[in-house]
Amino acid sequence: MQRGAKPVPTRLKLLKGTDRADRINRREPRPQPAIPRCPVELGDEARKEWKRITKELHVLGLLTTIDRAALALYCDAWGRWIESLESLKKYGAIIKSPNGYPVQSPYLAVANKAAEQVRLLLGEFGLSPASRARVHAAPTASEAESKWSGLL
Repeated sequence: MQRGAKPVPTRLKLLKGTDRADRINRREPRPQPAIPRCPVELGDEARKEWKRITKELHVLGLLTTIDRAALALYCDAWGRWIESLESLKKYGAIIKSPNGYPVQSPYLAVANKAAEQVRLLLGEFGLSPASRARVHAAPTASEAESKWSGLL
């Protein structure tokens, strides 16, 4: 079992601006950015999230075909979270037990577990607000133009 913080991929270090020559893994695998195929096992909500998030990650150069499994786990948890929220809207957070007593809906436990999984997996791709705050992406062409347009 490895101790300490998980290693951060070099590409994410470069985007965050935390790269240092003495801490760069020169032998780190560098697969080409690509959008992997969506697994057929994913449900409707998970597929919608796959289509949305793969475009965003590909633009940042953070997605490769090797990331398919991790992304599938994220999208599956997202889909489960959405479906459990819909059930909570329909049935409520408190339901009646077979004995007639009020109990917590099982959909609430599913929603909470899925939300925790989503939160953890977002960090893997640098997509949570906290991890994104540490990313320093290069300005887009339009941002660079607007920066200089005020000087003319």
